[in-house]
Amino acid sequence: MRYNKNVLFGGILALSVVATPCLAAVSSSEAAHLGKDLTPFGSPRAGNDAGTIPAWDGGLTEPPPGYEGSGQHHIDPFPDDQVLFTITAANMDQYADFLTDGVKAMFETYPTTFRVPVYQSRRTHAVPDWVAENTRKNATKAEIVGQGEGIKGAYGGYPFPILQGNDEEKAWQVIWNHLTRWRGIYVTRRSSEVAVQQNGDYSLVTSQQEAFFNYYNPEGDESTLDNVIFYYLSFTLSPPRLAGGAILIHETLNQIINPRNGWGYNAGQRRVRRAPNLGYDSPIAASDNLRTADDTDIFNGALDRYNWKYLGKREIYIPYNNYRIGQKGLPYSEILGISHLNPDLMRWELHRVHVVEATLKEGARHIYAKRRFYVDEDSWNTVLLDQYDGRGELWRVTMAVLKNYYELPGVWSVLDVYHDLQARRYHVLGLDTEEPNTRVFSDDIPNKRYFSPASLRRRSVR
Repeated sequence: MRYNKNVLFGGILALSVVATPCLAAVSSSEAAHLGKDLTPFGSPRAGNDAGTIPAWDGGLTEPPPGYEGSGQHHIDPFPDDQVLFTITAANMDQYADFLTDGVKAMFETYPTTFRVPVYQSRRTHAVPDWVAENTRKNATKAEIVGQGEGIKGAYGGYPFPILQGNDEEKAWQVIWNHLTRWRGIYVTRRSSEVAVQQNGDYSLVTSQQEAFFNYYNPEGDESTLDNVIFYYLSFTLSPPRLAGGAILIHETLNQIINPRNGWGYNAGQRRVRRAPNLGYDSPIAASDNLRTADDTDIFNGALDRYNWKYLGKREIYIPYNNYRIGQKGLPYSEILGISHLNPDLMRWELHRVHVVEATLKEGARHIYAKRRFYVDEDSWNTVLLDQYDGRGELWRVTMAVLKNYYELPGVWSVLDVYHDLQARRYHVLGLDTEEPNTRVFSDDIPNKRYFSPASLRRRSVR
């Protein structure tokens, strides 16, 4: 059994030189803008001049009537919203300034089926007060360590809500905001992933996942992190030939001090082994090699193989507030089109994003020679990602289908989707509409021994 089949998060770094920290902190007077003319997480509170992006009014913090709590499939809080217009291959030139190269390529590759239904823009992201307060504190203390390999002086909130420095330093800060973004404290989920072939065929790989976001442990602080951002467990439930296998990840904060740690449990051998090759472009078998280890979560892991550059902000259409595609009982067959997700179930909105470009360093190895990130200015989720091959051709287009989990509250993805334009296949993570529950968030703090290698075999059953 290959231990990389169910990795949800990953990235590994081996560095022997500790570099000088790079200051990214802002002054107290600058941090005072957070919660005033800036949102608590650093984006401008104001909307755009055209009025097509609204001002942030506090986000979505209360569930709609009928919602009974975490784990229930979400009720759409905006059931009366209607499609304003639909972008297709025929009219995409009219909206070209607000489309990424990857989305344009989707129109060109699938001109008769791919479309973008555009809805009213709603800035629904929000965070608990204690996360907002920690973010304000982080703004005056957080630092980049080395050449983007780690951070220090941050805990329990976004480390860099106000970007500082040159274009390289700003790029590192954006990516670290993505890596440490707010997604709750402890979350469990049973879901499936699929690789959809050219003819539309697919087979489910179903797993049970658990993640403890140690960086957001309200009972701890930076000194108690033990250099771990989060602990992650995944147990494969089906198909039978894979059932019983498991993966354990300890994702590290400062990767100069200690690279991420991974272990795999082989049900056939009943052995737990270290899994050192769970980073960078290692292929994920369950994705039919449509996703690399550092594609998981749109991007994760070490930054060291790329040169990074901040390209500024853009207004673009992105998948946002997607509740229809996650509604309980919706068959996977209705969600999964032959070449992409069913566009009738999607919601796109105009939002501002940070744009970051990563170019492979000379002498470094990775299947992606260039990656262009589009990061939501409010939630710091990387929502769209264009990835280029060694010939400079656009190869893969990745999308995070976002919505607000109002029980947190906060914006995170419903599904992560990976399109291979050259192979004309795609891969989807996070299918759970046929499951009785969706993600279950809890404020309970698990014992860290629960996420130890020694516990992996005891909890793994075939």
